[in-house]
Amino acid sequence: MTAIVIVVDISEKTDDFLKSKLPTWRIVTDYYFGFIPRIDAMLFPLFTFIAVIFFTSKMAARSEIVAILSSGITFRRFLVPYFVGGLLLTIMLWGAYQYVIPDANRKWGEFEKKYVDVNSSVLSYGKGSYKQNIFFRDDAQTYVAIKGYDTISKTGSNLSINRFADNKLTYNLRALNFSWDSAAKKWKLLRVTERRLGEINEIVSQSEVKLIAFNFKPNALRKDDYVKDQMNTADLNAYIILEKQRGSDMLNSLLLERYNRDAIPVSVLILSLIGAILASRKKRGGSGANLALGVLLSMLYVLASRLTIVFATKGNFPPLLAAWFPNIIFGVLAIYLYRKAPK
Repeated sequence: MTAIVIVVDISEKTDDFLKSKLPTWRIVTDYYFGFIPRIDAMLFPLFTFIAVIFFTSKMAARSEIVAILSSGITFRRFLVPYFVGGLLLTIMLWGAYQYVIPDANRKWGEFEKKYVDVNSSVLSYGKGSYKQNIFFRDDAQTYVAIKGYDTISKTGSNLSINRFADNKLTYNLRALNFSWDSAAKKWKLLRVTERRLGEINEIVSQSEVKLIAFNFKPNALRKDDYVKDQMNTADLNAYIILEKQRGSDMLNSLLLERYNRDAIPVSVLILSLIGAILASRKKRGGSGANLALGVLLSMLYVLASRLTIVFATKGNFPPLLAAWFPNIIFGVLAIYLYRKAPK
């Protein structure tokens, strides 16, 4: 299935690869080394589900399950290896979502932004590397305005910082240009003018170059579709706290990404048990009928997951409930099927 996805992706992006003028090995290492883990992690629960149905149907067709149950083994005991195997795969996928997948997303996202999005006739909102007219609240009293910022070079122009106290402006900073100093972990400002306003006086100072550590980092200025996918969970949690303070309009998307990193791995365990219960009964259609049912349930799971994501990002659906809703539905289904399963 991974090979099929890669072939489809290559057919869609052939023109972009040619325009990039990169050698094949660079496309493989810079793009597909990020794309393959990303897509496999997304489809991993469905891979597991179909695999469980496949080999369990084979066992049922050969009457092996009948022999197991006839020997005195309970159906609950029969499901224990499925539970243990599903739990191990859940833990493995959970760890990948916390650390491995964000790094893969960084490779994929940087390539998409640099070589794919720029070739699009109409750039989707938030996908370009150059942002204009950025406004946000840095903390409870400080507001930031930026005329232009490039997310790749981490440089910008016309930075303005305004700090208030008791609804009065107490501090103003303006810089003609600024950039991120990765060594100092601070912002490097050029041609800076600072104003400190008191009750009856004003102190003005000017500097050609100034290093300042603001609360916001380069990630906070990206505001694109890739930033949340590329952070490990610790960084994502810290970023969510900052965005809550700023009242960001992308907060629901960030929360949904965070909750999905826990919810998607759990679906591996739920789907493994559903697959085992469905395929354990010998059917006239054999494994083909079970696989068809498995594909149908997989499509319903993906549909439920996509719908809840749309409702959470575009509406008022709680992100926590949106992330766990498919698991809740299929968890109830698993319990129902277990109670109705042949003993």
